[in-house]
Amino acid sequence: MTSAPPGPVSAGSDTVLRAMTDDGAFRVITTRTTETVRGATVAQGATGTTARMFGELLTGAILYRETMAPQLRVQGVLRGSHGTGSLVADSHPSGRTRGLVQVDRGKEIDLGEGAVIQMMRTMPGGRINRGVVEVPGGGGISRAIMEYMQTSEQVVSMIAVATVLGEDGIAAAAGGYMVQLLPEIGRGPLMVMTERLRDFESIEERVLAPTFTPERLLDELLDGMPFTRLEESNVGFDCWCDELRVVSALATLSRGDIQNLLSDGEVLEIDCAYCKREFRIAPARLQGLLEQS
Repeated sequence: MTSAPPGPVSAGSDTVLRAMTDDGAFRVITTRTTETVRGATVAQGATGTTARMFGELLTGAILYRETMAPQLRVQGVLRGSHGTGSLVADSHPSGRTRGLVQVDRGKEIDLGEGAVIQMMRTMPGGRINRGVVEVPGGGGISRAIMEYMQTSEQVVSMIAVATVLGEDGIAAAAGGYMVQLLPEIGRGPLMVMTERLRDFESIEERVLAPTFTPERLLDELLDGMPFTRLEESNVGFDCWCDELRVVSALATLSRGDIQNLLSDGEVLEIDCAYCKREFRIAPARLQGLLEQS
């Protein structure tokens, strides 16, 4: 039993912009993810430092997918040290983005020694390509993704992601960029970009500015460097759960498990872990699965 892949996310204020310098030295991706992060953090009930890290992981997963696998589904997983929980960012090529916060209420993820970040790409046919690296000490999500890109993908990149929370604890602004060094890079452009990016290590003030857009950030990063815009696409918080997917998952259960679900004769209520949407599966639907198994 299968269901159709999710369609493109509806047009909104969150976008991803891709460009390349005309000399072939740099590929640059910039993004605004405010509404995406806000929707995902509210759905997961994330607050404080957890909400900020969760938002930055969501933005990082979008940038990673746009750089390494635009047509593939990408998941980023941050696992804290000492069993302090995990965060999951799920970025679909349609632009739909969702995530999971698996942290005990009132606690925060520890990014100390032993914390790791894992990136996964779902390949055609269902095979999963994955890699994992340890989170560098004191570097946060930006440094963690940079370390992953260099260590696991052998791609030298400069990355900064930011989520700024408002007084209400909800994301007020979010966004980021990735500057990827390409094989054609010369010493001159590299020196110029290295010096320039010192001013872009932290971008909280930039994403919080009322004038912030991916276009503006791109122009600032590549000021004075001829470049070509390649593509712009929408992103947004949107889950691709539906009843057919829920029933398909139930169909993988054993006959005994399905019979247990049918034993009380009541409607089965299941919440989507990502968006909290509730699905009500009638006993007759479960009985149909039992007869097919």
